[in-house]
Amino acid sequence: MQPHLLIFDCDGVLLDSEALSSQAWSEVLARHGIDYDPVTLAERYSGYTDTMLARALAEERGLVLPDDIVEQVLDRALALFATDLRPIGGMPELLRRLPGPRCVASNSNRMRLRETLRMAGLSDFFAPEAVFSAQEVAKPKPAPDLHLYAARTMGVPPERCLVIEDSVTGVEAARAAGIPVIGFLGASHSSPEQADLLLAAGAAAIAEDAAALGSLLPQTAPA
Repeated sequence: MQPHLLIFDCDGVLLDSEALSSQAWSEVLARHGIDYDPVTLAERYSGYTDTMLARALAEERGLVLPDDIVEQVLDRALALFATDLRPIGGMPELLRRLPGPRCVASNSNRMRLRETLRMAGLSDFFAPEAVFSAQEVAKPKPAPDLHLYAARTMGVPPERCLVIEDSVTGVEAARAAGIPVIGFLGASHSSPEQADLLLAAGAAAIAEDAAALGSLLPQTAPA
């Protein structure tokens, strides 16, 4: 299938940010006397919105979290991003070689999404109108809404799109939208078991890194 539109997740696909996000969560939780290892957070909740993560922690562990916990985490995450955020290795080079239409569809909030792309030097690879956050739709991933919204806005039928996702949440969302999806393992938080999880969720193929992803994209121009 020759895709007419590539839909990239952001955190864990374009940006090596999931480990930093989990560190922010771990540090903020520690302020409130809650011990949660950042590695465990990344493995368990990768792909969640911060609001979804807060709800899951409250329900699964019976925690009473501050009403502004999401804002606290965002503030800490942005501070960490300002010094430590990097694009996924090889991703800028890959994006530079992709001639076809592309967009971003992320469960991050709008401000964080645009700011982190800017911080990592990837803003120029995506037009402002081709960057979509969970705030654009009623239901974030794993619901299909965001991928469908991105495809519709970009004027491409879902079956002519291809999604790249690093989380089970994202793969499930793409499959629910009827869009083929590649599972991506190039982020520092990816575990050895992630490939099997992504394939079980419906990924058509697995890319270990940006170079492997390039080999799976039929519209990638020669280096």
